Amino acid sequence: MNDVEAEIVRHHAVVERWLTGVAAPEEFARFADAHAPGFTLITPAGRTLTRDQVLAEVEALHGRAPGLTIEIRDVRIVASHGALVAATYQEVQPDRTRQSTVVLQSATWLHLHETWLP
Repeated sequence: MNDVEAEIVRHHAVVERWLTGVAAPEEFARFADAHAPGFTLITPAGRTLTRDQVLAEVEALHGRAPGLTIEIRDVRIVASHGALVAATYQEVQPDRTRQSTVVLQSATWLHLHETWLP
């Protein structure tokens, strides 16, 4: 597993722990710190969210998905230049799968674009 894949897997493990209610508050702080101040998310519905909006939504979902599992598959680096990397991956949940593209600078999340797969 390369550093990019490890970061994507680590990040989603924290999300899984948070949503299932297992994560302690300090894990959310580390999750928040992984997002750059200008972070943006394009949701599967096409909404563009700022870092603050994403963090507020995720924080409010603590413990709301007991039993949730998230598996990361097919991580592929599509472009890189120095510490800047764009990668794609699939996020598999029990009832749905997302195809995502992330832009990272080192281990900092700059942008994420998610799409539901049929």
